[in-house]
Amino acid sequence: MDEDFSKYFEKNKNVNRGFRELQVWREAIELFVIVKDMLKSQKEISFKIKAQIEDSILSVSSNIAEGYCRRSLKENIQFNAIALASLGENYSQIFALTNSRDIETGWFEEYDKKHYSLENKLVKLNKVFISKLKNKDEWKNDYIIKEMVESYD
Repeated sequence: MDEDFSKYFEKNKNVNRGFRELQVWREAIELFVIVKDMLKSQKEISFKIKAQIEDSILSVSSNIAEGYCRRSLKENIQFNAIALASLGENYSQIFALTNSRDIETGWFEEYDKKHYSLENKLVKLNKVFISKLKNKDEWKNDYIIKEMVESYD
């Protein structure tokens, strides 16, 4: 994550913005930036294809955040599954463009490492949530922020 933006993690904190602490969300943002930067330099790829690729990679971090903000274990699992599907869609798009020689294989190999890392972490996170659901663990949905309680009591 760009250091200029990391300062925002300490500002305006609340329980709904807790997804900013998730490593998978941060890595999804990083992967979005990598893909977007690569697309800027590709003149031969059509606008329509670029838009589809940007949409699929942006959908990953968006769905991780939305699932977290739903404050329900079942919905979080569902939105993480959607994020994984978007990751798969993005991989397929990037792979196809690499195979057609529109994207350099060196760039693809770096992308593939970061994509694989994020994908595995998101799969593991969802497995943990599924295990919690099976064990009937509840999502803490009390919206109590420690700093607020301490400063207003």
